[in-house]
Amino acid sequence: MIHKIIIFCFFVLNSIAFFAQSERVEYLPSFDKRKIHYGFYLGLNKNDFKISLNDIASVPNANITVVPTSGFNVGIIADLRLHKNLNLRLEPGLMTNTKSIYFNHLPLSRDSVREVSSTFLHVPLLFKFSTDRYKNIRPFVLAGVSYNYNFSSNEANQDDNLSGQFRMKTNNFMYEVGLGIDIYLYFFKFSPSIRGIFAINNELKYDKDPESEWTAPVNFMGTRGVFLTLAFE
Repeated sequence: MIHKIIIFCFFVLNSIAFFAQSERVEYLPSFDKRKIHYGFYLGLNKNDFKISLNDIASVPNANITVVPTSGFNVGIIADLRLHKNLNLRLEPGLMTNTKSIYFNHLPLSRDSVREVSSTFLHVPLLFKFSTDRYKNIRPFVLAGVSYNYNFSSNEANQDDNLSGQFRMKTNNFMYEVGLGIDIYLYFFKFSPSIRGIFAINNELKYDKDPESEWTAPVNFMGTRGVFLTLAFE
């Protein structure tokens, strides 16, 4: 579903960009000369888990799959101009999403599915590399790192999968890359972008049993996802 929304949104945004490019009047001509400016963003996300498995003799036929659903993110923007084509951006916000993890090697349905509903404090620090402005549009690329605080991690919970409790780590780090376009409108700058997010650390909190059928087969479990972000500055 989110893929269809992204395609639809970018069809609309391309139409807006074409209109902005065709305008004879340049809106907000001095906007990019500001040293610091602020804004906010809204967006959709679809976060999955990248999972790599160990070759563990105790769980020889381990098979784990993840089914993600679409989520929502919202936050604020603080932008520092470093150069006419380079900005440093801090974009703290909240991100929510849900995933279903299927442990296909477990025979009982009550043991083989774990629902992971997550709410994150998402704090990206990004470099924004922009082209020179052309009329009312300005393409850009983004790259940087982010810190995620998982409010729903249950890391401190003493119960584990043996009691039906799937646990993740609370503190996690990601890297992000993306591209987008600044569209200068009469009252504000509108900046849609598509971004990819990738976990640096292993986010899985292992069960107490070192031979757990849920966590022992997992060598690495980390977030990977796609964001559609709409920024207003």
